[in-house]
Amino acid sequence: MTDSTPNTDLWQLVHAERAALAADLAELTEEQWATPSLCAGLSVREVLAHLASAAGLNPLRWMAGVIRCRFDFDRQVAMRLAEQLGDSPAETLDRFRAVLTSTTKPPVPLVAMLGETVVHAEDIRRPLGIRRDYPIGTVTRLAEYYHRSDMVVLAKGRIGGLRLAATDGPFATGSGPVVSGRTVALVMAMTGRASCCDELTGDGVPILKERCAQG
Repeated sequence: MTDSTPNTDLWQLVHAERAALAADLAELTEEQWATPSLCAGLSVREVLAHLASAAGLNPLRWMAGVIRCRFDFDRQVAMRLAEQLGDSPAETLDRFRAVLTSTTKPPVPLVAMLGETVVHAEDIRRPLGIRRDYPIGTVTRLAEYYHRSDMVVLAKGRIGGLRLAATDGPFATGSGPVVSGRTVALVMAMTGRASCCDELTGDGVPILKERCAQG
């Protein structure tokens, strides 16, 4: 299955999700900004800085960073995050707001940028107790992407031998022990968020949760 979604439409989805996240974070306290995110070792503020970084990173800057970090991709992520963190949470948020409508991206598929935005937004929102009702078309598009790709994050391999079925939309894939739930929870589990498996039901949930825990 190939992606037939026009780039302009995908960018509109990315921009909408960035704007929604910025709005949700507008009134956070200092303590909330320091809350651990679902990304191991990163606070919600640091994850937001990472999103700001990705929105300003073109292929040339990405490759320059890779070379500078001697092909240590985790080191480059940390370096770019630090560049966008700023001196305060307010500055971090301002830097993110400055790239809400950016169409710059690293050398990854555009749909992966949508995935980065939604998944990391959930990494931020969930520990803060913030819930977003995502458009079902947006999260279904991501589920369709992740279930057949290991390019940016391991997802296809993580759900091998399982049957995933959304309870709030049309997404369904695979065969084997069943994992069912909201589409956004399936997306988060596919991308390795073990805690999100607690929102899912079916005989395949323990298998998927164990795979998430293994990385």
